[in-house]
Amino acid sequence: ETEKEKEFPFRQSERGDIYVEMAKKLMDKVGPDGKSIAYPCFSKQEEVDALKAASETTGEFQGTFVSPWRDAPEEEVKAKLAAGETYAVRFRVPKGKRVAINDIVRGPVSWDAEATIGDFVLLRSTGVPVYNFCVAVDDALMGISHVIRAEEHLTNTLRQGLILEALGFEMPMYAHCSLILGEDGSKLSKRHGATSVAQFAEEGFVPSAMINYLVGLGWNDGTEKEVYTIQEIIDAFTVERVQKSPSVFDMAKLRWINAQHLHNMTDAELGALLSPFLVKAGLCKSESSPLVEVAAHMSKQKMELLVDVIPLVEAALAWDLTASLESDAAAAKLLADDLKGMAKAVVEAHAAGEFPDATAADFVDKYGAWVKEFGKKIGKKGKQLMQPLRLLLSGVMSGPDVGCQLRLVAIAEQEGTPCVSIAQRMAALKAFAES
Repeated sequence: ETEKEKEFPFRQSERGDIYVEMAKKLMDKVGPDGKSIAYPCFSKQEEVDALKAASETTGEFQGTFVSPWRDAPEEEVKAKLAAGETYAVRFRVPKGKRVAINDIVRGPVSWDAEATIGDFVLLRSTGVPVYNFCVAVDDALMGISHVIRAEEHLTNTLRQGLILEALGFEMPMYAHCSLILGEDGSKLSKRHGATSVAQFAEEGFVPSAMINYLVGLGWNDGTEKEVYTIQEIIDAFTVERVQKSPSVFDMAKLRWINAQHLHNMTDAELGALLSPFLVKAGLCKSESSPLVEVAAHMSKQKMELLVDVIPLVEAALAWDLTASLESDAAAAKLLADDLKGMAKAVVEAHAAGEFPDATAADFVDKYGAWVKEFGKKIGKKGKQLMQPLRLLLSGVMSGPDVGCQLRLVAIAEQEGTPCVSIAQRMAALKAFAES
């Protein structure tokens, strides 16, 4: 009977009685050599350290510990127990025993148990169980079928395998995945950048992209495909295609994957993720502001990270034509193409009520239609129309869709968010045209 159907949380700190019971079971159980599988070891820590050092010096089972209580006379053990002396419970590693697994990732792996490890502790003298004992017991009682973990735990499998076999449980399937390395080839750590989920979230990475990238670090489906939805990963993933070689954590690649996930979202999906960033930056009053979805639509194809929306919206709300004409040679060049004449025509169209109402929800579409009519009216099209019009209305030569920018300005003005309003822009353009 296993515990896997139970829904309450499991905490090793609350399962001490179970581990003690299992340790006693191993102390009562007799192995093939006619001795108990586990035994009490009364050696103090300083004695253990001294014996380890001595065994390393002589070369006998170098690096392992051979307890003097492994084969101690029964009378001596009983006397110690009767005296109430504390003891650790050690697992008696069988002589000549090999433990073998067929690791799903690494293939066949085997160990000579006696040559690899000494008799290891199950319960400390304080009664506290050790990690490998807890893990083996928990895996068995919870009906764990697959243990998927880092290659650093490969050597733990030897101890856990011995424990499971001695308790009469089947070993689960093991898959030991390679480590993730930093770009310098060393083990990934804090010095390589963000390492916590919270940190990545604060920097604007989205869950679906993180999952996509992390799965792709040591796995592929045999194709050149790199961008997956979570459902596609679920459908395609098999442990058998996880690679043995370590993977390098490439932050630039993660940013690219994140960008693809942002680009593939609907405006509503992206807006829900952007809203906390916009509110925190003081660019809108609430997460339900209409500014959010307009910002999502405007910024979607220009972002790698969610935080990238902040400078894009800030730029849309700002306006400084004079600065652009002074610092941007391409902008200054438009002066020779009658930029002031176009400014005059824009101001007149706005004054005549021809310019669409930017406070209306359908402004972006209406703005696009107005641009076409305006171009016909002044006899310009293509770059001769779009470049100077962008410069006049947004204040810069490049950036997101101008219609979206102006819609953001109108919403920001309504909400009381600092911005250069459309009316202020028109007044400045009038002065510019008359200068």
